[in-house]
Amino acid sequence: MPPASALVALILTFGPISGAHFNPAVSLADTIEGGLGWTEFVVYVISQCAGGVAGTILAHAMFGLPLLSLSQHVRHGPAQLLSEFVGTFGLLSVIWGCSRFRAGVVPFAVGAYITAAYWFTASTSFANPAVTIARSLSNTFAGIRPADVLPFIMAQFAGGLSATLLFRSLIPGLPSSAKNIVVPHGAE
Repeated sequence: MPPASALVALILTFGPISGAHFNPAVSLADTIEGGLGWTEFVVYVISQCAGGVAGTILAHAMFGLPLLSLSQHVRHGPAQLLSEFVGTFGLLSVIWGCSRFRAGVVPFAVGAYITAAYWFTASTSFANPAVTIARSLSNTFAGIRPADVLPFIMAQFAGGLSATLLFRSLIPGLPSSAKNIVVPHGAE
């Protein structure tokens, strides 16, 4: 699936610079475990959301669509929210598990997981609050109507936090090594 391939490439490209933080749920998990400071977290989330909106505008421009259009695609109900919880739980589980023991495979594991979750979740596994916001500005099949955004984001954060708590118990040293949650980055 092309988006997952692009995700792998972007993680490999930006990982050494920023840890490849493209997802507020991942950044929150990292912050809770001590990898990011709260100020850094806020800057990341603003950047992630702005990047998502800019990407939506760019995609629309490339396909000759109106630059912004509020989505009318209904995505609500318990099955959709459970799907977003499961999708984000799985994503953070892949990241926490792989980054502790096989850090070099994280970009590929994340891409593979997102590809699979697209197919095994009823929501197509947005698994990213910034993507959810961006997709609310696209009246295409990939979109989500603005009224459904907040519950999706809440389910995503709940899934990410649940995976973080699980891996805190499975890997007791998790907080001490959280800085490099996605891939090792920055000057040590």
